[in-house]
Amino acid sequence: MRHSWPDLPFHQAWLRAEARRLLSFAADAERPENGFGWLDDRGALLPAHGTPTWITCRMTHVFALADMMGVPGSGPIADHGVGALLGPLRDADHGGWYAGLGTDGQPEGTVKSAYDHAFVLLAAASATAAGREGAPELLKAATSVIEERFTDGDTGRYLESWDRAWTQPEDYRGANSHMHLVEAFLATAAATGRRVWLDRALGIAQFVVHEVTAAHDWRMPEHFTPGWEPVLDYNTDNRAHPFRPYGVTVGHLLEWARLLVQIEIALGSAAPAWLLDDAASLFDAAVRRGWDVDGAPGFIYTHDWDDTPVVRERMHWVATEAIAAAATLYRRTGDARYERWYRTWWDYAARHLIDRRNGSWHHELDPDNRPAATVWDGKPDIYHAFQAAILPCLPPAAAFVSAVGGGSDDNIPHQRERPEETP
Repeated sequence: MRHSWPDLPFHQAWLRAEARRLLSFAADAERPENGFGWLDDRGALLPAHGTPTWITCRMTHVFALADMMGVPGSGPIADHGVGALLGPLRDADHGGWYAGLGTDGQPEGTVKSAYDHAFVLLAAASATAAGREGAPELLKAATSVIEERFTDGDTGRYLESWDRAWTQPEDYRGANSHMHLVEAFLATAAATGRRVWLDRALGIAQFVVHEVTAAHDWRMPEHFTPGWEPVLDYNTDNRAHPFRPYGVTVGHLLEWARLLVQIEIALGSAAPAWLLDDAASLFDAAVRRGWDVDGAPGFIYTHDWDDTPVVRERMHWVATEAIAAAATLYRRTGDARYERWYRTWWDYAARHLIDRRNGSWHHELDPDNRPAATVWDGKPDIYHAFQAAILPCLPPAAAFVSAVGGGSDDNIPHQRERPEETP
């Protein structure tokens, strides 16, 4: 007799132990002066990477969740991230946040991206939900920048990036930043109770998934012109780009599948039926075109528009998002096939990705499932793996902050006729 892994007490105990192991690995990521750094294979800081804003945000988010879950010592680590985001990582002259700080503590890069700012918003929402000091101020600042600087007219979508002084937007629009904006909007709605953030998340999902991706037979275009026309040959000369790769990024189909179900949970009876249908379609497309398609187990990173594998390296984050999507869809539907995939991918992760000798997970494997570093060096952070470890232990919820806080989304107004609250 087969039992459902997500329902087994011993499996949930294993997941919690894995989550604690990840937190222990990441505890040394603090840079005392300015946030969190990039970790190497053994959990030590890689000085050359400085202090990336997106890593600082993701670590702040993780330790805010851990604090809400009752892990001693996590709150002060989250506070360190909030302080860095209110202090040295914030541009006091022009507003918004730098991409990061260099090894000399000075601002690095001249671009202010929606990707980075989405993670600032996520960190602020999670820290606010955890009741950390300074977090509401950070959340107010982050929502203001998103609304004032990144809103792309009346499209319901967002600009990709600006120069430091906000004088010129980039001549590009991207789906990756929008996916993380959806994640951040769901957390912000949970932390504030403001329905407007749910409407914005739904609008993004409707365009990126229900309109554009569905029209391409569930192959997701991620690169667009300023007029929001897909650019299918974008980065054909830089196919393994860590943030804007050419072709279809398999892991994003799985990440979106989870997010669509979370939007459905947030909206309650007002949720459109297509959210669950599209989540299932994305999941199926990712499995069919990305899993075990080139002679070895594992998900490829990207494939072409005819489904030919392009970048065959196995990224750890793709497996974590597959696990999270399978768990989410299984909880939502009860369909046993999702549970079968769930255990298949945990078996794969345990065999190939989890590094029991040095900690955390190998962030990248080659096509033969050996540790590699062609796209990612070291083990930058624990965001993806930690979420995969805790999600099956939590009740279904619109965002991690509401799940770890008791699983209720009652603070989010589900009815469209309810008046919006002021910021």
